[in-house]
Amino acid sequence: MPLTFLTADRDLDDQAGQAVEAPLPHTGPDRWRRPYRPGPGRVGAAAVLLLLASFVLLSAVIIVAAGALPAATVCAGIAVLVIGLAVRFLRVGVWVSAHGLRQVELLRTTTLRWSEVAAVRTVQRPVRWLGVPRTVQGQALVVERRGGSALRTLVTDHNADFLARPEAFDLAADVLEAWAAEYCR
Repeated sequence: MPLTFLTADRDLDDQAGQAVEAPLPHTGPDRWRRPYRPGPGRVGAAAVLLLLASFVLLSAVIIVAAGALPAATVCAGIAVLVIGLAVRFLRVGVWVSAHGLRQVELLRTTTLRWSEVAAVRTVQRPVRWLGVPRTVQGQALVVERRGGSALRTLVTDHNADFLARPEAFDLAADVLEAWAAEYCR
């Protein structure tokens, strides 16, 4: 028995029994989307942060029960900050739309219109392993501006999204290069 209601990108059946593809609400070219899924390392780290936030919220409830409202407010504020950090950590990456290319980092976001992008290409070079200072030889997706400067490298085959998933990196790089080829004119 197929459980089609459990999948977000299912094919809907019409009366004739033929599968008809139903577009998802986020398939329009004008919406910002990340052309790859966040990796298990990024999702796992965000889950650990959310688990930490749940413990801090639980401690806030216990502190309220003890009668110390100012300390509970501080705990609740810390929990909100940790939840915000986890959500922001999940959003880190490169996002594209028909309007341009957006590079989301933990503390800042850089948006370029496609007219400002000169090239998007994959290069072999030393890259950071999971963002730590240690470098290894790998591939990086480089976004060059029309003025000659490049954006800070964020997508590599050794970051939290693509570590131990080289085929996912190749697919994401191909999709990003295809978006650039289509809209950089």
